[in-house]
Amino acid sequence: MAGPITVLIADDHALFREGTRRIVEDEPDMRVVGEASDGPEAVRLATTLRPAVVLMDIAMPGLNGIEATRAIKEQAPDCAVLVLTAYDDDPYVFALLDAGAAGYLLKSVDGAELVEAIRSVSAGDAVLHPAIARTVLRRFTGRRTEERDGGWAALSAREREVLRLAGTGMSNKEVALRLGLSVRTVQVHLAHIFEKLGVASRTEAVVLALRRGWLTLEDLEVEADD
Repeated sequence: MAGPITVLIADDHALFREGTRRIVEDEPDMRVVGEASDGPEAVRLATTLRPAVVLMDIAMPGLNGIEATRAIKEQAPDCAVLVLTAYDDDPYVFALLDAGAAGYLLKSVDGAELVEAIRSVSAGDAVLHPAIARTVLRRFTGRRTEERDGGWAALSAREREVLRLAGTGMSNKEVALRLGLSVRTVQVHLAHIFEKLGVASRTEAVVLALRRGWLTLEDLEVEADD
C-alpha cells in the first residue's frame, strides 16, 4: 500500500496551523510533515521535505503565497499546492493558478471538505469551484503563447482525449465511463500526462494546454454541452 499523504501547512497564524494540523492528522491516510509561518520557510520546507500537498495561505511575511507557490513549483514540481485562503478575488485566483497551484479553497470550508480536497489534489485532480473554473478557463485561453508542440507532441491520442475530458470538469469515473476504460486506467493516463508535461495536477495540465493553444475553450465547451 502507498504511504500516507504528506502535508505541509503554510500559514502565518499559529492557531490556524494548529487547527488545520488536528483536522489533517485525524485522517489515517494523512500526515503533517511540517509547518511554515512565512513564505521563505514554506519554500525551504517544501523543497527539503517534498510533501505531496502544500496547504498555502496568500498573505504571509517574506514571500506572499503567490511568490512562494511559484518558487515551490520551480524547485519541487511534484508538490501539489492547495491554496487555503480568505481571499476570493479573481486576481488572486488567476495569479496563484498561473504560479502553478493545483487548487483553490476558501477558509470557510469545513474539515471534511478540506481533507477531501487534499486527497483530490494528491491524486492529481482539480479543486476549483465550478464558477471559478469556467472563469479561469476563459482567462487562460486568452493568454496563449506561441508554442504549439513540445509536450503535446509527446502525448498519445488517448492521453490527449483524457486531458480534454478532464478539462471539462469530468471526474476520473466519468472519463472512464465515457471512454469505456477502468478508473485505474484513466489514473495511469493522467499520471503519464503529468509526467510528460512536467506538472502535478490536472489543473496545471489544462491551464498549460490552454496557454499553449493545444486545447481551446471550444474543445471543452462542446463536451460540457453534450
